[in-house]
Amino acid sequence: MAAATQRTGSTIDPAEVARFDAIARDWWDPKGPMAVLHKFNPVRLAYVRDEACTHFGRDPKQMRSLEGLTLVDIGCGGGVLSEPLARLGAEVTGLDPAPTNIAVARAHAEKGGLAIDYREETIEAVVASGQRFDIVLAMEVVEHVADVEAFVAACCAAVKPGGLLVMATLNRTLKSYALAIVGAEYVLRWLPRGTHDWEKFVTPAELGGAIESNGFTLGTQTGVVFNPLTGRWSASRDMDVNYMLAASRGD
Repeated sequence: MAAATQRTGSTIDPAEVARFDAIARDWWDPKGPMAVLHKFNPVRLAYVRDEACTHFGRDPKQMRSLEGLTLVDIGCGGGVLSEPLARLGAEVTGLDPAPTNIAVARAHAEKGGLAIDYREETIEAVVASGQRFDIVLAMEVVEHVADVEAFVAACCAAVKPGGLLVMATLNRTLKSYALAIVGAEYVLRWLPRGTHDWEKFVTPAELGGAIESNGFTLGTQTGVVFNPLTGRWSASRDMDVNYMLAASRGD
């Protein structure tokens, strides 16, 4: 993994970028390859909003509860999460190395009248430029990078003093192999085959340890589970497959 990082000058895995770039134009099709993400998105959005409001002393019931806060959405894809965060008032920057993703995200945001700064850029490059954010998001990105520790370090470096880091990924368990790969990719066909590599999944202990090693304090952690009877995703204490966590940086 370190070799891949050196070749690309970042933690980006070129094969992963190409895979997502190939299906980028379907980001906003709720019945297309990203259908499961559209169903998953409300849980992600609620978690980010609530964690940010708790951290910054905001009221999550307010329509523009994130007003004035700067936020970067790393691996933003077509902007499925960036857009609702912008509507909550955040000053959103979306990063993605796949050019088609950024093109799709920009066009959709313009159509909706949203001013989101989408860039075909890496978080490492942003950090090198000196830019920092109140909130840094890396949602469903960790399992696709070439070097987890280096990526986490870059994410942490992008957080302003007193800021918040929120990450979501897949746990490396037999249960996640059965559900996230065999079930989601081969049986239910929610995702294209090859979307995930189980060996690149990261346990909460591994991710939490990497974050803490950068001087952050871990906060809440929650699992996310799917209910086949209702067809909905919800927060849960079960972190065996999908999970999210938040961490804060001291002043």
